[in-house]
Amino acid sequence: MRSSWYVGLLLSLLLAVNNSLAKTDHHNEIDPEADTGFSEIKRSHSQHSMAVTANPHATAAANIMLSRGGSAVDAAIAAQLVLSLVEPQSSGIGGGAFMLHWNHGDQQLQLFDGRETAPSAVDENYFLNPDKKPMKFFDTLIGGYAVGAPGVVRMMALAHQQHGKLPWKTLFQPAIKLSREGFKLSPRLYALLNRFKQLLNHPTSRAYFYLHNGEPKAVNTLLKNPQYAMTLERLANQGGDSFYQGALAEAISRAVQEDPVHPGKLSVADIAGYQSLVRLPLCGQYRQYRVCTTPPPSSGATVLQILAILEQLPAPSPEPASSDWIHRFAEASKLAFADRDTYIADPAFVTVPAQAMIERDYLQQRAHLINLNKASGKALPGQPDSRLVREQVNSPEFPSTTHLSIIDAAGNAVSMTSSVQMAFGSGIMVGGFLLNNQLTDFSFVPRDGDQQLIANRIQAGKRPRSSMSPTMVFKEGKPVMLIGSPGGSRIIDYVARVIAYTLGADMDIAEAIASPNVADMNRKLELEKQRFPAGVIKQLQAMGHTVVEVDLNSGLHGIRIGKDGLTGAADPRREGVAAGQ
Repeated sequence: MRSSWYVGLLLSLLLAVNNSLAKTDHHNEIDPEADTGFSEIKRSHSQHSMAVTANPHATAAANIMLSRGGSAVDAAIAAQLVLSLVEPQSSGIGGGAFMLHWNHGDQQLQLFDGRETAPSAVDENYFLNPDKKPMKFFDTLIGGYAVGAPGVVRMMALAHQQHGKLPWKTLFQPAIKLSREGFKLSPRLYALLNRFKQLLNHPTSRAYFYLHNGEPKAVNTLLKNPQYAMTLERLANQGGDSFYQGALAEAISRAVQEDPVHPGKLSVADIAGYQSLVRLPLCGQYRQYRVCTTPPPSSGATVLQILAILEQLPAPSPEPASSDWIHRFAEASKLAFADRDTYIADPAFVTVPAQAMIERDYLQQRAHLINLNKASGKALPGQPDSRLVREQVNSPEFPSTTHLSIIDAAGNAVSMTSSVQMAFGSGIMVGGFLLNNQLTDFSFVPRDGDQQLIANRIQAGKRPRSSMSPTMVFKEGKPVMLIGSPGGSRIIDYVARVIAYTLGADMDIAEAIASPNVADMNRKLELEKQRFPAGVIKQLQAMGHTVVEVDLNSGLHGIRIGKDGLTGAADPRREGVAAGQ
């Protein structure tokens, strides 16, 4: 492919994003990975291939691979390597991911699990103080204490081994080039650096992102990252295993264990022993569609529960954002989250009744609990498997994540969500990339008041529960939709809402993504700030809902596959772009 094609695409994508952000007023106060503006609806049409990612540089990198005959996996890897550079607040090779892959040739769907694992030196009391009370959550976020063994690189290597077309080394070239030549610091990255200054605690991160006075480098500053380029060149030339052994693994372990803020226990052996897994996706029915998503340790079952419960209820007002529809969605979500917080964890360590949780008979029973005119209180978990008795517990999750959706010219598809957990992860930078703090996704308490074990307690080698829900929807055996989002625990509601709008209400996917977000994680009903009429809010309050208006900053990126080709849609709440060929 001629370099002029790449330059032209990249310039056009950057111009579109910058123009969108320029039209938007930015809030002075934003939450981690929260609101930095809302642009116009973003969609793209194509006949052959499509890439939708969270940054124009990453979309351009994916399209380079697709134009060279690369597979969807090739394009996803190239995009992720670029996202690690240009969107470091959200994901990177120091974090974890789930990749859902559709092989058009053999009609096979796989889930590649690149979730991080806990160090071998931890036990279930890791997050307890000497007085046996849980640590304060925010005290564990910064530094090495919550860093798990990163899984992204080994997951990508495994997926490439099975489904890559282009040479492994080729996939690294866009990110290496951008690291050396530099990229312009975006308004969104600037806003998050200004809001989240924990990076100032670590000299390497501070020097890269900030000025001497502690202020973030200005928007449009050319950021060069030669250390990341060196890391990528090592991985490109020596293979993915070089991340998990030798000098790089030693540097990661040393940075974690010697962290001046809060040292952790990740060892060289923990890193070397990390394994990416291939799992069977979890699939359920919604109307005439088959919806496939993440099995445990992630929470795809919760997405499927919400959709199936909604289908059991009488049809609400045809307007998706009506109080009737929101009430049904919120009540279904509360029931599903009650089950999630009770049962979902790493299936290698506990029995997870994932299939029983999505059985139609069970969900009919759950749907009968919903009063169509009145909000319930806090939902209690059901008992999908009578042999299991578990305790409900919440594990806070932050929305510092990214999602990409890609379809190649051969019909292969990738829906992939990756994360470093908190904005900028642990704040520790090694080899030009940031390390995760995903261990905070475990329950901080291992047992309840009756000393019953919590399913999602931390254990050596265990994968923390996740909300990442990359999803594909099928009709008559053919994919018709790819979708996923960042957003912490709210990912589940974001993804379920867009599927319900697109397939249940027959809405254009870009319109569905841009529509106001709704979330209820069995605590309160959250509505996207300044997106709902006062009358709708009053009606919901009259039903008994505790309504709060907040920034619900999704990053929904999806593709709709139809008779007229591919429609890619990027979330106007972030700086992502859809582009096809």
